[in-house]
Amino acid sequence: MRFGFYLPTRGPQANRKDLLAFLSTAEELGFASVMVADHILVPAKIDSAYPYTVGGNFLSKAECMEQLSLMAFVAAATEKLRIVSSVMIVPHRNPIQCAKALATTDVLSEGRVTVGVGVGWMAEEFEALDAPDFKRRGASTDEYIAIWKKLWTGEAVSHKGEFYSFDEIYCQPRPIQQPHPPIWIGGHSNPALRRVAKLGDGWHPVGATAASPLPPSEMRQKLAQLKEWTEAAGRDFDKLTISYKAPFYDDGKPPEGETRRLFTGGKQAALDDIAEMADVGVEELVFDFRGDDIAGSLKAMRGFAEDIMADVR
Repeated sequence: MRFGFYLPTRGPQANRKDLLAFLSTAEELGFASVMVADHILVPAKIDSAYPYTVGGNFLSKAECMEQLSLMAFVAAATEKLRIVSSVMIVPHRNPIQCAKALATTDVLSEGRVTVGVGVGWMAEEFEALDAPDFKRRGASTDEYIAIWKKLWTGEAVSHKGEFYSFDEIYCQPRPIQQPHPPIWIGGHSNPALRRVAKLGDGWHPVGATAASPLPPSEMRQKLAQLKEWTEAAGRDFDKLTISYKAPFYDDGKPPEGETRRLFTGGKQAALDDIAEMADVGVEELVFDFRGDDIAGSLKAMRGFAEDIMADVR
């Protein structure tokens, strides 16, 4: 089992000194990956329901660091951590510019970029960015991913699509990772699983929250469905990476009918949950150590590494 963590992208710890402390501590402790979240802007009025809290409320301050810029910062500040966009809302950015930025960071990090992607949930952000139609966000996401793959693997390439078209261009240097950086698909709906089966190198859902429990029993069912759809698409299910995120939303409220949320309840309960997830097929677990201040965040990260990671190994 590998372990990752969420990097602050907003709030008082989203500053150079604290981010560097997060990253250096994580590398020292042996974490495998760092998650970099994505919002280009936050509308003043949001009616769209956030899918990962019980009330649908978006737990965010107005400020947010830009994802691609922060990934480049992480690449310069680290030597070992895999840098994961978690997740990138694909239709929000020009696909050529985005492919170029991701390839550049992959080159400068010496092949440590993973592109976690999603279709988005906030209609207001789509509108403010003049992105493709929110109701067609799944189709535009698929097309933009196809464009990335063309640019990352071809020479002079062109594209004529429903959402974007261009004549022959060169977009180099290519990423170090071949044929391209891994693409992990977020979400756990049937459309998300079908996107993994068709286009993804990994599945990267959010679980262990009251609004999105995804306990091992449900993960087993969804992975069985994903295997069926992946093989039907002529692809190898065993080559997919399964990375499961466990953020700390709704103050750690357990799912309805449960007495605790996954990975809580003491050391042995957490170790048992981790072992069960490994048995299901999860290869990486991502935890949320972001506290009220950097001292508390690093204390939580160190405590997890000493109490849990050391025994999992």
